[in-house]
This record gives sequence, C-alpha cells and structure tokens, in this order.
Amino acid sequence: MTSGTRSPLLSGTLAFCSALCLTVLASRPARAHVRYVAEGDGRPTDPVEFAVQVLSEPANAVLFGGTALLGTVALVGYVWARPTIPDLDVLRQTLAEYDDLVPWMLRLSMGLPLVGAGFAGYYFSPAVDGQPRLLLLGLGFLLLFGLATRAVAALGLVAYLAGLARWPELLLAMEYVPGLLAIVLVGGGRPSADHMLGAIASASGTYYGRIDPVHRIAGRFRASIEPYTRYAPTVIRVGLGVVFVYLGLVEKLLQPARTLGVVAKYDLTAVIPVDPGAWVLGAGLAEIALGVLLIAGLLTRGVAAAAFVVFTLTLFGIPDDPILAHITMFGLASAVFTMGSGPLALDRVLADADSEAGRPSLGEREVADD
Repeated sequence: MTSGTRSPLLSGTLAFCSALCLTVLASRPARAHVRYVAEGDGRPTDPVEFAVQVLSEPANAVLFGGTALLGTVALVGYVWARPTIPDLDVLRQTLAEYDDLVPWMLRLSMGLPLVGAGFAGYYFSPAVDGQPRLLLLGLGFLLLFGLATRAVAALGLVAYLAGLARWPELLLAMEYVPGLLAIVLVGGGRPSADHMLGAIASASGTYYGRIDPVHRIAGRFRASIEPYTRYAPTVIRVGLGVVFVYLGLVEKLLQPARTLGVVAKYDLTAVIPVDPGAWVLGAGLAEIALGVLLIAGLLTRGVAAAAFVVFTLTLFGIPDDPILAHITMFGLASAVFTMGSGPLALDRVLADADSEAGRPSLGEREVADD
C-alpha cells in the first residue's frame, strides 16, 4: 500500500477525530452524572419521541447525520490503512515504563473516593446517603496505604455488590467494579505497605520474617492469580466502556427530561448555541460511542485520552458536580491510556493481521507489551 493511497484515508481519519472532538466538546457539560446535579426527575418524556423531535430539525439532522457518516468512513479507513506514526511509537514506549505504577494509580483512584465517601456520609455514590462511614473509611485508607491490598479490594467489591442489591442507585458508581477487580488482579504494586513488608519478610535474618503470618499465604495466592493479571487492562477497558454506555443510554437518552433540566440549569446553550435537545442527544450518543469503542478495544488509547479530557472539561462546565465521585473515572481512564487495550480487543486483531503481513502497525504498538 503506497503512501499516496494512505494519505486520503489518514486525512479522513483526522477529520473524523476532529468532528468527534467537536461533538464531545459541544456536549461535555451535560456528560456528568446527571442525577447528582439535577433537581427532581423532570416531567416524563418518551425517549423515542424526543429523539424523533430533535432529528426532525434540519440543522440537527445534518449535524448528527454528517457526524455519523464521517465517523463510519474514518473508522473503515483506519482499519484499512492503519497508518504508522513514530510519535505514537515513542509514546507507547514511554508509557510502558509506567506499567509498574498502574497498581498505585488504581489504589489512589479507588481509595480517595472511598475516603471522601466515608467523610461525606454516602455509600459509594452520592445518590445513596447516610450509610456507615467506618467501613468506607477503612477500605479507602487501607487501599491508599497498600496494606492487604488484594483482600481489601475484594472486600470492597463485595460491599459494593451487596449495596447494589439493596440500592439500585449504586449503578451510578459501577466503575468501582472494574477498578476493584483490577486491583485484585494486579495487587498493591509499589510503593505500598505490602511491597515493603513483603521485602522485609522475604529477607533472611529479619525479625519480622520470623513472625509474619501472611507472607507465604499471600505468595501462594499471588502465584495462582499471576496467569490472569494480563487481563487487568481488559477488565478496566470493558468496565469503563460499560459505564459510558450506561451513562449515555440510561442516564441521558432514556431520561431526556432530567438532562434537559441540567442544560437549562447551567444555561449550556449559551456556551454552545445549539438546540437543547441536540445537547442531550449529542451527549448521550457521544458517551455511547466512546463506550462501544472501549468495549471493542478499538483506538483504545485515543479514546481513553479523549475521555480524560472530557472529564476535565466537565469540571468547569458543571462546577457543583461532586468531583470525588468522578476520581474513579479519571483513574480508570488513566490506567487504560497507560496500559493500552490488553487482550480480547480489536486492536489485538489488527495487530495479528499486521504481524502476518510482516509490517508493524498502530494496533500492534497498542498491545505489544500485553
């Protein structure tokens, strides 16, 4: 395939990325957890009727139809051309040096919100108030210290799932599931109390090594779970993608009245002069698109970077949205950006195809260190 053949496709890909960024930016403030900032449920609105009304406006139809067309053409062009970009190769090599810091990143992104929830008096999500604080404070601080990390993460996962069975509102905090499960897989990493105590316990002649009751048990568990640690990027990527799809579909497209209330409350049409319905529909579809790409494992690092930027911009668009409730999302997006797609991803399929053809590709570099 010649460079002349790839050039139009690369241009199309860049055009799609630009269009996607503009669409996401236009919808960014409405992408928060709507229920955290909306007042009341809003008047009932049929989601299908709402979407039809929005798209019946010619300007909206052109906007959404053009974006969908550009996106489809660019994705097909990317899969066919898969251009090699040296800058991204250097970036991947640099990110590979951060792999040992991912467990610490995950502990911070789970532990800090749990501590905040304990002090604020809610159970995992601001939507569930007045629950026991000591449990969340204990889980949060132990994760931050990295002490008994895997056991604490497993206990936190059980606590979340038990709460979910009682309070369906905890679906708003479902990002705890992939985050805590990934910590169970990768452990505390370093720096952590587990790492320090393990080093002392394994050294010959140490007093702590003589009395340590868990070092050998932890070692056996670590050896048994080692074959599955490679799936941690997949767990995080798919989990984050499911969160995006849920927020876009359930929180926005299926409840447009609530999201319209957020648009009106913050006068978002003054920021980007589009129809309020276009805000809601665009926000929901943008989240679903990001989620589907993450679940499929296509353009993984690029999508994770876009998600992180959108999270940051949302803080300025909706200033009273509880930031602690979103640290988990920041952490998961950062972890996906650092580790790449992991196994069971379309990026891996593209890499295998390029390997058989005897040429490196962007897809291969995405997953080369899995």
